[in-house]
Amino acid sequence: MMTDPNVFSVSYAIVTPDSAEHGEAESRGFISVSVSLRDAIADLFETRTSMCDGFQSIDAQTHWIEVVNGMEFETGAYEERSLHIPDNVTESSRKRIAKICGAT
Repeated sequence: MMTDPNVFSVSYAIVTPDSAEHGEAESRGFISVSVSLRDAIADLFETRTSMCDGFQSIDAQTHWIEVVNGMEFETGAYEERSLHIPDNVTESSRKRIAKICGAT
């Protein structure tokens, strides 16, 4: 049985100084849904602005990998992006995906 390779998705959250005071994100949603791993990784590492202080962190969890961009110089906002890993991906493959993404 062949599984669909286009099962990955990438979500985002924008946290501004004002929204952080309330413990919320300013906006959130999906950047891509049902895409290949290659496309999902590309979407994970794009940023909505080049005016940020690089990547703050890359963290691997069981079902997703989260990238937090550094603070945007003009707005003080942070962008978080998460690559969602399907349940049918094996633990060893999850570890390989995390390694490809630079998570430790």
